[in-house]
Parts: sequence; C-alpha cells; structure tokens
Amino acid sequence: MLPFVGALVSILTLGAALSAQEPAAAEGVRPSFSDFVEQLRDQAAARGIAPSTIDAALAAGLEPLPVVVERDRSQAETVLTVEQYLRRRLTKSFVATARTMTETHRRVLGQVSARYGLPSRVIVAIWGMESNFGRFTGVRPVVQTLATLAWEGRRATFFTNELVDALRIVDRGHIELAAMKGSWAGAMGQAQFMPSSYLEHAQDFDGDGRRDIWSSLPDVFASIANYLRAYGWSADQTWGREVRVPAASRDRLVAQIGLRESGCRAERELTKAVPLAQWQALGVRTTSGRALPKVARPAALLRAGPRTYLVYGNYDALLGYNCAHAYALAVGLLADRIQ
Repeated sequence: MLPFVGALVSILTLGAALSAQEPAAAEGVRPSFSDFVEQLRDQAAARGIAPSTIDAALAAGLEPLPVVVERDRSQAETVLTVEQYLRRRLTKSFVATARTMTETHRRVLGQVSARYGLPSRVIVAIWGMESNFGRFTGVRPVVQTLATLAWEGRRATFFTNELVDALRIVDRGHIELAAMKGSWAGAMGQAQFMPSSYLEHAQDFDGDGRRDIWSSLPDVFASIANYLRAYGWSADQTWGREVRVPAASRDRLVAQIGLRESGCRAERELTKAVPLAQWQALGVRTTSGRALPKVARPAALLRAGPRTYLVYGNYDALLGYNCAHAYALAVGLLADRIQ
C-alpha cells in the first residue's frame, strides 16, 4: 500500500505473462508515449483484460503527467530526515483528530479489530497517515498515472503490472473507470492501496458486494487490518519502544549483533532480532533508565537519527505497508499516542 500522503508501494512477484513482452523503456530506449500505450494495450489483452476496458482506459490521446514523475523523485519519506518527518506529521492537531476518529468510529473499529486481530488505534493511525482520515484519497486518474510511471522507466515492470491490475479491478466491476482516482503513485482510496494490493487484500466488510476502499469505512478499516495481518501482525505484541543507549555504544552494539542481510532497504538497516535479555545485558534500557521487560520475544535495534528503538515483528508488518522507517515509526508512535 503510498501516501502517499505516505506511499504504499509493495513489490510483488511479477507474473510470467508480463515477462514475455517488456516495454522498450525497460531496455533503455524510451518510445513515444503513444507508442508505449500501444504496447500496454497489447500486454493488457494478453493478460485477459476485456477489449472494452482497454479501449476506454487506454484511448488515443492519453498524455503523460509530468507532475507524477516529479513527485516520485521527491517522496517525503526519503527526502526528509526521520525527525523532520515525525515533527511534520505528528502534530498536536493530527493526534487529537486521530483520538476523535477512534472514538467516533469505535463500534465498527471494534468489530474489525475482533475479526482481524488489529488494535483499533493501529488501524486509525494508518488510515490517518494514508489519507488524512479519509480527506485525501487522490485526485489523479489511476490509469494515466500508472502509464506515466511505467513509461518513465525507472520501475517500468512494476508500474506496468500495477496498471494491468488496475484494469482488472475495473473489469471486475469494483469501481467505474472515471471514479478510479488515486495519488501520484497510483495508490487508491482511503487505504491507499496499489492495484495489486487491492486485488489481494481489500475486503467487503459491510457486505454490499463491493470492496469499496473509497467510501465505505467498514471496508477501509477491514482492508487495512487484513493487509497488516497478511504481513504478520501479531495480536499479542506491540510494535516497539524507544530505548536508551549511550551514543558511544550504538555503533558497537550494531556491529556486535549484526544487520539483517535481506529485505527492503529499511529492513536491512535493522539489526538482527535477539531476545530482550541480550539487549539488557548489552546495556540497553528504557528511556526512563529502567530495565527492559522480561519477555522472551526477540527485538531488533533501530537507529533513527538521535533516537534508538527496539522493534518487534509487528514493526516489520508496518514496513510491509510502506518500507520507510519514517513512515513505520510515525504509525507506531501515533498509535501509542491515540492510546
């Protein structure tokens, strides 16, 4: 799921059908946009999209959106420092709105929480980060946005795949093409799902036969919860906590435990997860200087600017929504402040 807002770009396994014909942009020779759209039409047809949908979505005269490319290269999660990002997002008014929304929608949030095992405050925190509590769901045509990003070429295969999935959503009648609006990255609705994430995780919680992440709050909340559950959220633990580590010891601790060797960039910036007792023995303490809780679950160390955190498996689930520490920390800290 990019707001985007914070952008939720989850890289998924690519289908074999797409690999048979990669756009020329991926080979370093970018065709005209109109020629590229013709290639997209062929790929969509090969993937089983109805001709009527292709004709409506990829009509002659479709133009690229330069602002989309500009936004793709200046994401707040990567341009700002973690401290700057947290200060900008977690304002007093934003936290107050999150608390109000949690109370306002307490009944349906409770129902979703009971079914999916996600705390209401975490669902609301992601909802707030993604769409400002439903106030921003995107104004750009999703198909045109994804076609632009695929043509631009930096992640041609990924965005081409997402475009075909967007056409599949229209094909299945989940939303009309004209109403399919999203962010600069093609993320859709109040959950800001990419089309592939929508197809895999979106839910029809209100039972009306549509997975409506644009206007149905029950569907929005359930879709967010289902996404995090799929990425391993565990109901019996929190996401993490800030801890105290002597500044001179941080590099030594990281070197001693070692960094992860796989995952996205943010995941590889975490240490390997070890039991809290081991961190305790290495001198890590709570921010108040007290001993760490005596629990068996392992935790990884995260250095984020001047602050240090111990994070659990649920933090990895947050990174699954948007693999940027600024984003995942903002969600976790907002959820804590809601509580």
